[in-house]
Amino acid sequence: MPRQQILTRLAHYFDVVWVNPPKNWRQYWTPAAPSFLEGQEFAQLAPQFTVMTPGKLRPRFYSSDRLRRFTFSRMLADARRYLQRRGARRIVLHLWRHDFLDALDLVPHDISCYHIDDEYSFSTVDLPNHPLEVELLRRADQVIVHSARLLEKKGGINPHTTLVPNGVDYAGFAAPQAEPLDLASVPRPRIGYAGVIKKQLDLALLVRLAHARPDWSLVMVGPMGNVSGKEQTLADLRALPNVHFLGTKRLDALPGYVQHMDVCLMCYEINDYTKYIYPLKLHEYLAAGRPSVASPIEAVLDHSDVVVIARTAEEWLSGIAGSLSPSASGQAEVARRQARARLYDWGALAEVVAKLMLERLGSRHPSWASREESHA
Repeated sequence: MPRQQILTRLAHYFDVVWVNPPKNWRQYWTPAAPSFLEGQEFAQLAPQFTVMTPGKLRPRFYSSDRLRRFTFSRMLADARRYLQRRGARRIVLHLWRHDFLDALDLVPHDISCYHIDDEYSFSTVDLPNHPLEVELLRRADQVIVHSARLLEKKGGINPHTTLVPNGVDYAGFAAPQAEPLDLASVPRPRIGYAGVIKKQLDLALLVRLAHARPDWSLVMVGPMGNVSGKEQTLADLRALPNVHFLGTKRLDALPGYVQHMDVCLMCYEINDYTKYIYPLKLHEYLAAGRPSVASPIEAVLDHSDVVVIARTAEEWLSGIAGSLSPSASGQAEVARRQARARLYDWGALAEVVAKLMLERLGSRHPSWASREESHA
């Protein structure tokens, strides 16, 4: 997810503590529960990146707002003390959901950042900004959004709002990888989707494509997400002989699957939720050099010179067929796609975020960060 990609790379500039959400108190205090009496843990995964996992003394309470705020404040105080013990003199509070608005009042900090990577209503019908989100937008010292449409909807509230798009681990997806064994058995041409299988996908379109071209192998790589309302369509898709579901893969294995597809898909429905998204797979597909066909998502339209856009089933069929031509996978086209993706490497985007934090703190150069600034 973008938050992991950004915060792990911000650790090149700052001491970062990632705070995991606490579990319900029953999970810590019920003897039969797997987390019974678990203590708090600080796991240092890299020199300046630590994951804090709350324990039995910092549970989450749902029935009492007073208790919830108390344990939440204690958890944040623990993270702050940890950073101070590591030499931090200034604290950046980096929030990714408006659910954590309380944090602004519960822990001392020097600046705050609200980082928006999605339209959190998840509604297919456009809704006004949530009142709690509006308050957080107003109070945060820095706001970051991941798509132009999110900037349009949320950017007029705080003058310190910046668009930082989603990116890619360029080296990870561009470096050649061996063909995965389970993919090797799938006949070519392989028309592939790599990501969470969820209701935002146009599953009915995929059924039509698979029926129309039984000589193509449709490959779905990724975990099963929320498909509420589309269970039967998903079952119909699974039942087709030329459709292959390969399941969840490790992150470091994913590039191998993308690289060995013939054409990659971004087959989203167009609605009032998907118009706000910036698909992670956009630059992953491009970094792998693969031809891609996509729905007309606004963020993808900005890259229509390196991605084929399809609006109707007929356009999808012709777009995929054209992308299967030898020239579409030629060296020049692969280089053109990879050059675009390289501009969106997560490392470069994290540097933009680091500089924004330093500007709000009044610092001049990221070299200050490892000595003076820290993130929680």
